[in-house]
Amino acid sequence: MSLIERAGLCLLHRFDPERAHGLSLSALRAGLAPLPGLVTSARLSTDLAGLMLPNPIGLAAGYDKNAVAIQALSRAGFGFVEVGAATPRPQMGNPQPRLFRLTEDRAAINRFGFNNEGMEAIAARLKARRPGPVPVGLNLGANKDSADRAQDFAKVLATCGPFVDFATVNVSSPNTEKLRDLQGPAALRALLAGVMETRAALPRPIPVFLKIAPDLTGEDLAAIAEVAVRSGLSGIIATNTTLTRDGLTSSHKTETGGLSGAPLFERSTRVLAQLSQLTDGRIPLVGVGGVGSAEQAWEKIRAGASAVQVYTAMVYDGISLISRIATGLDAILAREGFASVKDAVGSGRGSWL
Repeated sequence: MSLIERAGLCLLHRFDPERAHGLSLSALRAGLAPLPGLVTSARLSTDLAGLMLPNPIGLAAGYDKNAVAIQALSRAGFGFVEVGAATPRPQMGNPQPRLFRLTEDRAAINRFGFNNEGMEAIAARLKARRPGPVPVGLNLGANKDSADRAQDFAKVLATCGPFVDFATVNVSSPNTEKLRDLQGPAALRALLAGVMETRAALPRPIPVFLKIAPDLTGEDLAAIAEVAVRSGLSGIIATNTTLTRDGLTSSHKTETGGLSGAPLFERSTRVLAQLSQLTDGRIPLVGVGGVGSAEQAWEKIRAGASAVQVYTAMVYDGISLISRIATGLDAILAREGFASVKDAVGSGRGSWL
């Protein structure tokens, strides 16, 4: 990390976390953050459900909720970028304060509640973006007061789908009441049927992923894996934030909301490995939760991930972390004798089961 970036992070941490979040996006849009551009190599380039990624390190949803900094993020070293979540209608989300740094734990707790400007505004920005080598996707959400939340996902996909490279069905946020109930087999099957019907009607069908919670039983995971495969989904993203609070030391540890960051790494990686075993290569998996180094990205890949996503670690290590993870992963692949990411996927799954 450069001295400039370190100073910028110190300054941002003087602000309320949500204010700092907004300022970091403004800095990116203004070109104040030095960005490395495309980070890739023959080893790092990989295929994720038909998406050609320059490297397997992606941005998780939740950082650029309203798709305002896509161009800058595409030059930040990411191999793919996910924006959103978007809901059909704009919504304010939950009352502030709703984002908390757990500095001692290198973690965060949020209870945003799908705050965003709505699918029409987000679709306009996605339509206006300049295409490039870094795939851009959208996290699909549902309005809190919707009479038919399952239909909301299809609505957002119909409106925004023509302008993105992939989409993610997010039924795993803990911050919208009863949203996680849609992970049940019957509800999930019906929801995905509507989403996949909408996908088929797009000008060009795009990969659709499902993002799941880390707080699921083995029985739950088995049911979700079977529904996902049968529905024709392109892959599963494992995992969203957790409601558990094991081993935390920060004064904010009792705040309501989803926990992300370093404490989530082991839990989410074990869920990933279980899913890898359950799906047995039938659909690709994306590992997210606690990734803050090349070694942790490597462990996600060994556990069964074809790609990984990062978010909370940037709060503590800056956006330059992304290029460091990508180049570090390239070196690890070379050290371990793998010619590609694909060759390494699931190679150490047994150690996480």
